[in-house]
Amino acid sequence: MEDGGIQKLIMPKWGLSMAQGKVVEWLIDEGTEISAGAEVVEVETEKITGAVESPVGGTLRRLVAQPGQDVPVGGLLAVIADPSLADEEIQRFVESFVAEEVEDDSQADVAEPASVDVGDLKLRYLQRGEGGVPVVLVHGFTGNLNNWLFNHGPLAEGRAVYALDLPGHGRSSKDVGDGSLEFLTGALRGWLDALEIPAAHFVAHSMGGSVALALALSEPERVLSCTLIGSTGLGSEIDADYIAGVVNADRRKQLKPYLERLFADGSRVTRQLVDDVLKFKRLDGVGNALRLVADNFVVDGQQAWVFRDRLAELSVPLMVVWGAHDQIVPARHAAGLPHTVEVQILDDCGHMVQMEAAGEVNRLILRFLEQA
Repeated sequence: MEDGGIQKLIMPKWGLSMAQGKVVEWLIDEGTEISAGAEVVEVETEKITGAVESPVGGTLRRLVAQPGQDVPVGGLLAVIADPSLADEEIQRFVESFVAEEVEDDSQADVAEPASVDVGDLKLRYLQRGEGGVPVVLVHGFTGNLNNWLFNHGPLAEGRAVYALDLPGHGRSSKDVGDGSLEFLTGALRGWLDALEIPAAHFVAHSMGGSVALALALSEPERVLSCTLIGSTGLGSEIDADYIAGVVNADRRKQLKPYLERLFADGSRVTRQLVDDVLKFKRLDGVGNALRLVADNFVVDGQQAWVFRDRLAELSVPLMVVWGAHDQIVPARHAAGLPHTVEVQILDDCGHMVQMEAAGEVNRLILRFLEQA
């Protein structure tokens, strides 16, 4: 521990635009012995609500920030220290703490998104970390690179991790061609070529799972491993009403109930999150792009891009992670897969399990990458 046995717990930086977070609820009482990785406090940002994990084990000696309090990124939330340390030492540490002087990785990370031309497309991406074997994060339908805001940094220790916006999504070009899986997979392949990434580990969510599987089946030498999170492509069932709803809703009151289906706890959906999706949908070309993809992706109320019967063809390590309460793509699609596929079902989570149980998902991915 630092400062004579004292460790600070500070407000993390989740996403490029986060400046502060609001303390919602302390999950652990003051004076409790905790382990590294324990979820200590729930924090709400303008985008999403998430749990902050302890960086170390020790005793939670002082809860500094109170529920309802806004704390800047890098600001002090709590103090973790040995129980033998005098209360006066804890108090002196709290009083001398200056948030602006915190040399925290989340504040030092100045990575900004970049764009690269892939044929007539311009695809946005964000790189964090350097070296090692690269990891590529692929979002789902209507998503973007911010879907990985709780995962991107933790996964980028000792390796380059890229998150991209697929065509028609985020700030990439809104041209999706004919809206087919072949077009999306071709764009991903072209993006890899443009960045001179010959092969990578892939972590893909929802519809992104179908894109990653299509690439793995067509060019297995480029996919070193594949982690599929709440993935499509493993069964025909899907909440087609959700797909149609998010495409057609054009007001907050219409859109919010659909977005709430993404989480086991719908209260995680903030007003800002709804507004951000609406703002994206009102960009020129977005409506047509989403409809084209949706019309290819979901046909007669079922998934059209299904690879379940072809998984045995894959020689790459494959892990499937699912939220037990996924309302969009049922977790039962994880049952009966080839014995070579590792399956992890997380309780109390929905479709956005990489946000709802970020710490556990990150640990699963990192362990899987080490073994792949």
